[in-house]
Amino acid sequence: MEVQLFGVELPRLGPLHTAVGLIFSMLLGVWPVQALEMLVGKIPFLQAVNGSTVLLPCTYASCIGIENLYFNWQFNDNGTMQKVCDSVIVSEDSDPHVAIYRERVEFVGKNRKNNVSILLWNITFEDGGQYTCFGRNPKEKGRNHSAIFHLIVVDELRVVDNTLTIMIASAVGGAIAALMGFMLLKNFTLFVLSKLEEKKKECLVTSSGIDNTENGLSGSKADSKPTPKKK
Repeated sequence: MEVQLFGVELPRLGPLHTAVGLIFSMLLGVWPVQALEMLVGKIPFLQAVNGSTVLLPCTYASCIGIENLYFNWQFNDNGTMQKVCDSVIVSEDSDPHVAIYRERVEFVGKNRKNNVSILLWNITFEDGGQYTCFGRNPKEKGRNHSAIFHLIVVDELRVVDNTLTIMIASAVGGAIAALMGFMLLKNFTLFVLSKLEEKKKECLVTSSGIDNTENGLSGSKADSKPTPKKK
């Protein structure tokens, strides 16, 4: 019996291994969307002094491996993308032969660490701007991936005034310390009051016993002995 849905005949899967292979192929068709990642670190910008040497970091990661991975660095020059360097990494065990298209640029990445970082020597104000680390893995059917890094070139690094931050932190710390001190004092006061209350109750019980004795009440030490009978 053939099963049809909306007039479309469903394909027969056949043996179990054929069905598993079909499912695996479908998964491979979806998963590579996020298979390759180009990463420039948690802080994608850097402020550096004019004339210094800086590192532009970039690494790649792929859950399905690489084969003839193409990568490059590009610099956004007022809206025009200029290629800084590029290369092809044949396999995970091979080192790339990198072509450099810009002066004072050195490739320092090591493929065994999935690293495609570059160095910029003696930077100038013209070197400041947006750099893009680009990658394309043919195993992902030509999908493109990139990450952006910003370089800011300044005359000198400014010293950040942390006075306000320190004042706020000190005030918050002082408030927390005062609150903890208040809670400790409150607990100690309650403890002392409870001890005084217990002592007061003991004094009342003792005083009540003494009054009973003085008044000659039954059960006290002042109870008189019965008069002995005459023989």
